[in-house]
Amino acid sequence: MSDSPAPVASPISYDALREAAERRAQQQPTQRSAAQLAAEHERRQMFRRLLDPGITRPNSKEQALASMKTLLTISENLLREPENPKFQQFKPTNGIIKRNLMDPKGALEYAIELGFRPEVKNFQPFYIFNPRHMESLRMGSAILKEAFDLETEKQERAARAKKEEKAVAAAAANKVKLAFMDDRKSKIEADEREKVLREARLAAAARGSEPSTSPEPLPKQAMPGSGHVLGLDMLPEDDRAEDSEED
Repeated sequence: MSDSPAPVASPISYDALREAAERRAQQQPTQRSAAQLAAEHERRQMFRRLLDPGITRPNSKEQALASMKTLLTISENLLREPENPKFQQFKPTNGIIKRNLMDPKGALEYAIELGFRPEVKNFQPFYIFNPRHMESLRMGSAILKEAFDLETEKQERAARAKKEEKAVAAAAANKVKLAFMDDRKSKIEADEREKVLREARLAAAARGSEPSTSPEPLPKQAMPGSGHVLGLDMLPEDDRAEDSEED
């Protein structure tokens, strides 16, 4: 019985070992040390200070909000499409960039902390993102969104409160106007009734003072002997004798 040769194991490539290590790293949660957590906290606080007082204090509320919105748009576009060259840079001479990042105080400093650095390409100035600062970009973008949403909500609440206050004031003014109109209408009606009564009293007084145009009939006086027939028996005897002789 002859001995068969032992199988020779195929060598494991370096790329396979690296891929296996990366898979294990992705499957296992990364444990960060206390120093790393403290450094991350300090980094977040630095971004918050760049916002307030960095951007919000020296600029108007409208300008600060516009600068925050521009920074948030730049960071979110780059996080969504990190390989897109269009989102990896911005030109300081662009109208929106100049108005919201270059001119206001504190806005450009925030963009630099996100990972953008000034460079010149083809004799044109640019701010170009360095991929090594991707973690700063994520952190700064998250803090930007948090502050932007909070400020937007505050402004919307203030606008709603102002609108409701105006509505209440308008309702109160309308109520006063309606009450005034009701009072005016009641006064007009009362004046009209008083006018009618006054005219009626004047007419009655005028009728009582005017002389009568038709004279009142005089009382009838009875004539002597009217209503009676004189009989012979009522005449004196001499008169009765004369009447009988005539007969």
